[in-house]
Amino acid sequence: MARWCAGQGWPVHPLAPWQKTPAANCEPCRQDRHAVSACACPAAGRWCHGFHAATTSAARIDAWWTAQPRFGVGVSCGPADLVVIDVDAHAADVPDRSRLLPGIPIGPEVSLTGLATGFDTLALLAALRGEPSPAEDTQTLRVRTPSGGLHIWYHNPDPGTRYRSSVGSSPRTALAWQVDVRSDGGYIVAPTTRTSAGTYTPVGEARRPAPLPGWLAADLARTGHVPAARPSQPELAVPRARRAPKRAGRVLEPLLEDVRACAAVAEGAGFTEKLNRAAYTAGGLVQGGHVSEAEVREQLLEAATHARPHQEQRSQSVITSALSAGAQRPFHPRGRS
Repeated sequence: MARWCAGQGWPVHPLAPWQKTPAANCEPCRQDRHAVSACACPAAGRWCHGFHAATTSAARIDAWWTAQPRFGVGVSCGPADLVVIDVDAHAADVPDRSRLLPGIPIGPEVSLTGLATGFDTLALLAALRGEPSPAEDTQTLRVRTPSGGLHIWYHNPDPGTRYRSSVGSSPRTALAWQVDVRSDGGYIVAPTTRTSAGTYTPVGEARRPAPLPGWLAADLARTGHVPAARPSQPELAVPRARRAPKRAGRVLEPLLEDVRACAAVAEGAGFTEKLNRAAYTAGGLVQGGHVSEAEVREQLLEAATHARPHQEQRSQSVITSALSAGAQRPFHPRGRS
C-alpha cells in the first residue's frame, strides 16, 4: 500500500505496528524529548516525526518497510493536495446547538432528535446547503475506520488554496462537531492499514479521491480553514510598545507546538506537562501586559483539543489552573522583535 500511495503522488510515512500513530526512530523521539527541528532523522532519510519525514521515494519506502514489514501507512495530506473529511462516531455528550455547526445558528424549530455523531452534523450541514452528505458520496474514496467513523478523501483541485487541519471540537477552527479535517499539517491512515482495533476498509467502488466539492470548499473557507494570505507589501514601522505581542508569540508558539505535537503519540507524550508549561508561560505574559487572557486561552484550548480532542473538560481545567499560577509571576520576553 505504501508504494501504491506514493505512486499516486502522496508522500507516505510509517505508522507504528498495529497503531494509527507515527513510528518513532531515534531514542529521543521514542522518549518524546525533542522537536522535529532538533531531529536529524528526516534529513538523513530515516523515518521519524510522522508526516515531516513523508516521502514518495521508492527506494526509501522499500528500505523502511523492509526494515519493519509490520509498519502501517500514513499519508501526509498537505503535500499530496488532499483534503480528508474525518467523520467521528464517538460516544459523547451532544453540545449546545450553537456549537454543532460553527457560524451557523440552528433555531429551535430544527429538531435535533437522534443527532449523536459527526455523521449527523455533516448531513445537517449538507442539507442546509441543498447537497447530499459527503458520507454518501460514491464518486470518491471513502474508508471505514475501526471505530465506526469514516474518512472521506477529496483532491484539492486548486493547490494555490491551502486548507489547514482541524478537529471538530475546536472552539476556533471547526467544520462541524465530531467532523475533523485533515490537510496541511496533518496525515491520514491509508486504506487497508491494520491496527489492533481493526482494519481501515474502503467503502464502495471508488478507489481515488474526487475533486473537493465547491460548496464544501466554501464552507471550509467560511470556518477558517483557509489561512489568510500574507501581505505582499513591506510592513510599516510599528512603535516599540506595540511589538511586545510579537516577542510574546515567539516565546509561546514553540510551547503550543509541543502541545499540538502530542497528537502524534497516543500515550506517554507528556501532554499534561506540556500543556501546563504553555499555560503557565501564557499566564505570565498576560500578567505582564503582552497578550490578552482571552486570546491565549483560545490558543491553548485549540492546541489541546488538536492533541487530545476528547479531553476538553480536563484540558480546560489544566489551562485555568496554570494560567492562574503563571499570573503570579509576570513575564517580560526580551530580544529583538
